This record gives sequence, C-alpha cells and structure tokens, in this order.
Amino acid sequence: MDLNIVLEAQDLTRKVSSPEGTLTIVDHISLQIAAGETVALVGASGAGKSTLLALLAGLDLPSSGRIWLAGTEITTLDEDARARLRAERVGFVFQAFHLLPALTALENVMLPLELVGRDDARSAALAMLQRVGLGPRAGHYPRQLSGGEQQRVALARASVTRPAVLFADEPTGNLDTVTGESICQLLFELNAEAGTTLVLVTHDTQLAARCGRMLTMRAGRLE
Repeated sequence: MDLNIVLEAQDLTRKVSSPEGTLTIVDHISLQIAAGETVALVGASGAGKSTLLALLAGLDLPSSGRIWLAGTEITTLDEDARARLRAERVGFVFQAFHLLPALTALENVMLPLELVGRDDARSAALAMLQRVGLGPRAGHYPRQLSGGEQQRVALARASVTRPAVLFADEPTGNLDTVTGESICQLLFELNAEAGTTLVLVTHDTQLAARCGRMLTMRAGRLE
C-alpha cells in the first residue's frame, strides 16, 4: 500500500435487511484518499453517504470488501481493536454534537486524550479549547452552551489527538448560516494546522467546494 494513502476501500458493499427485502446502501465502492487531503462526500439524502463514512471510520462493518485506515486493514479487526484504532487515529464531528451532557466542555475534550493514556490531557485539552475560542467556557456544561459553542467543543475534542483522519458528518447541519460559516472556517484551519486528512459529508455546496476533491454518491455508488 502506498505510504501516502491514509484511507483505502476496495469493492466495499453494505447490505441491510428491510421489510421490502435486502437493500444495498453502499454498492461496490473503491476509493483512495491521500494523507492531508480534504474530501467532500455529496449526494441526495439516502444516497449512502453517512453509511460510507461509518464504514471508512470503522464504526460499521461492510457486507463485503476491505478497508485500510492509516496502514491497518480494519475489516480484519475485532470490535475492541477497531475501537482502539479509532481512539488513536480518528476524530469525529457530527451534526448533533454528541457531547456528553454530564461532562464540562473541558472534560469532553479531555476524554479522547485520557482514552489513549495521555498524562497531559488537561493542559492539552485546555489549550485546544483556547484555540477554538472557548477557554473562558471550559467549566460550562453542554446545556449552558449555544449550538455553535457546542460544535466548537466537538471540533476541539475531534482535533485534540491530532488524528490521521477527521470524519465530519453534516458538521453545520444544525447551525444557522453565520455560525456554520465560522465553524467551517475553524474546521479547515485546524485541519491545515495539524495536516489531518478530512473526509466530510455535507449538503452544503459552499462547504463542499472548499474541499480539494468532491465525491458524489448516487444510490450507493460513486459517480
């Protein structure tokens, strides 16, 4: 495998059972993404974008096909090994923020550092919160933060381990236009600073246009 390729899928298919019979959500997709690339996955609702993202990130397993993430074939790993690889090499930002409500902003950002055993978790998390403009809000709980602030915390949490790949699924979907634009700006700045690979699912054509490459999905296939 090319050392510069951080993410590779070969002949990826994901089928699910439904009352109507077997549905093919991802249909024989192959792709390669190089280290440091910014890639947007676009397409209509139901095209399979989020399912493909979940497969590439090791959150879900394909029905057939193979995936390599940062040089490791994740399709051969058990759940524990996949979870460990995600903790070490992957960051996530979701539309719905997914912050833990019982933890402060600081504790939410510390979490991925603690999972990989970093003893500087507190100072590194605080520095990252300051980087996203939320240093003064470190002790606040998610319910005390606006949607834009919650997404900044989520961005800080996803970026703090300097992951090999950052996956973002509709990161501006729950935000107003102005807030969404500032989150986009921050996402690309953090990505450039860390040299992280960004794979982004979005309906936002302006956001997609800021990526170096756009992949369009239709009915489970890449066009």
